[in-house]
Amino acid sequence: MESKVYLYDTTLRDGTQGEGISLSVEDKIKIARRLDQFGIDFIEGGWPGSNPKDMAFFERIREIPLQHAKVTAFGSTCRPNVAASDDDNLRALVASGVKAAAIFGKSWDLHVTDALKTTLEENLRMVADSVTFLKENGMTTLFLAEHFFDGYKANPRYALRVLEAAEEAGADWIVLCDTNGGSLPTEIYDIVKSVTQRLQTPVGIHPHNDSGVAVANALAAIQAGAKQVQGTINGIGERCGNVNLISVIPNLQLKLGYRCVSSEQLQELTQLSRFVAEIANMTLPNNQPFVGHSAFAHKGGIHVSAVLRDPKTYEHIEPENIGNVRRVLVSELAGQSNLLAKMEELDIDLSLDREEARQIIAQIKEREFQGYQYEGAEASLTLMLLSAAGKLKNLFTLDSFKIWMEKAAARAITSEAMVKLTINGETVHTAADGNGPVNALDNALRKALETYYPCIANMQLTDYKVRVLDENGATAAKVRVLIESSCNGEKWSTVGVSTNVIEASWEALADSIRYLLWKEGCEETGVQATAEARVGIVNH
Repeated sequence: MESKVYLYDTTLRDGTQGEGISLSVEDKIKIARRLDQFGIDFIEGGWPGSNPKDMAFFERIREIPLQHAKVTAFGSTCRPNVAASDDDNLRALVASGVKAAAIFGKSWDLHVTDALKTTLEENLRMVADSVTFLKENGMTTLFLAEHFFDGYKANPRYALRVLEAAEEAGADWIVLCDTNGGSLPTEIYDIVKSVTQRLQTPVGIHPHNDSGVAVANALAAIQAGAKQVQGTINGIGERCGNVNLISVIPNLQLKLGYRCVSSEQLQELTQLSRFVAEIANMTLPNNQPFVGHSAFAHKGGIHVSAVLRDPKTYEHIEPENIGNVRRVLVSELAGQSNLLAKMEELDIDLSLDREEARQIIAQIKEREFQGYQYEGAEASLTLMLLSAAGKLKNLFTLDSFKIWMEKAAARAITSEAMVKLTINGETVHTAADGNGPVNALDNALRKALETYYPCIANMQLTDYKVRVLDENGATAAKVRVLIESSCNGEKWSTVGVSTNVIEASWEALADSIRYLLWKEGCEETGVQATAEARVGIVNH
């Protein structure tokens, strides 16, 4: 029978201590809902009484009918020489209205004497009294032994006495914290093993990632007998972050045979990771294990050929199990296997003989030599493949564009673009302003096309990146522009390359619209505006 590992998420509290991370009350509510749906057992909402935002969260979360998770309030043991029942911090935990509380206390004698400025015996009283108070108020109580591993290495006898004080007072969980993130997996395993053999109360692990081994530490602790992991989504948190639950969960469930969530919930892992990243306004690394965009991406031709025969040759798990997908990259390293697999992945039905495939691969390699990059611009790659096969209709062509920029001493710079296109045999002139030359060009292009193809109105430009390809060229260097666009929840990326950033931007902008029109089937339907609707735009 699978052994259950309980998941404790502290994204909403510990995670927000990470540099650059800030969550509104509504953000925290959205994340809490999603964590509950995913199957997280404990959701730490914040520290009641420490700030208005956390208080507002606990008030709002009472209105939310969670299906599984226990919302948990965070705090500390009572202060030295203050009874738990008189401690404002502990009273705020009870007043929060939630049914679970996590309190941290000192387990390293150095912190007791030098930070708290109290005696070792008084610290034991503070731990026991605080746990007793919360239990008497009907709360599930987790005692977090702060700096436990450092404390155990310095004075194991006292560190264990702290845990025993919490256990004797009735704590439901005793959590061992690697607060400084300096312990290694072998140390974690040995110390957790000794603790679990001594205590009857279930043990949890709370690792930080300062040594880059937080995930390994969490796995070692579970294998040594711990039953709970405390961490954050995407490993956000103070300094180098908390342990990343997104990596811990599939390792525990798919590699070690523990049960964390249902298999159906596990398939939502990638979406959970990206959902939290989006709300936190953070960019996920493409190479993030399990859920990264590149986690199951294959580039070398030999690798791709092998993966197509048997994915196990280069994949440690099936990506579908955690909601990710296999991707085949087409680049200067591509072979025919890459191309055919990419066409299948992009759902492009082209009948190519071996020679045609070679020619397309040669074209891709030549363009990448010039500076194009199709790994991050699959929409441009799709258009190239369709064009090479003669299956892409040119719905508009550029005749010319002009851009004016003006900077006066007393006002901000202004930009205006004029675009001249041929659309279905008609010449169309438009002009538009923008907050910069690329924005003005984008607005003018849309203005010219929206009357003919109304779906363009629903498309947004969501990201714009410029990369200098030849640093030695200074201001005359060739640049690559990557543009990400979205429409109705779908995103795609296009690329342009030139020694002129405006020309490169135009190429990427035009491709973004051509891709949308192809996706919308405009080439088959021949969607056009009525003659009356076109008059204004043609004569502009």
